[in-house]
Amino acid sequence: MANRDPLVVGRVISDVLVTDIPATTGTAFGQEVMCYESPRPTVGIHRYVFVLFRQLGRQTVYAPGWRHNFNTRDFAEIYNLGLPVAVVYFNCQKELGCGGRRSSTS
Repeated sequence: MANRDPLVVGRVISDVLVTDIPATTGTAFGQEVMCYESPRPTVGIHRYVFVLFRQLGRQTVYAPGWRHNFNTRDFAEIYNLGLPVAVVYFNCQKELGCGGRRSSTS
């Protein structure tokens, strides 16, 4: 599960949600509950958080009806996931003029 801008209320977005990942494999072997949607940040610094929970067993997990304002803590409580076993946090910055079509002046 990936969250963008987790410290800013109203700006948390779930980019993907995968469950039932066998312990010795990767996400490709899990159940994709919410398909990956590429982040589309505008300019500025953006925070990304990947959170991993250990499930007690296979269970039916329903996709939230929204990506925006996703609350990881509430989600973990609903599905009795406890505390995360791993978290990765990083910042990235998209600068003005990045991406898009390039034109030549020659």
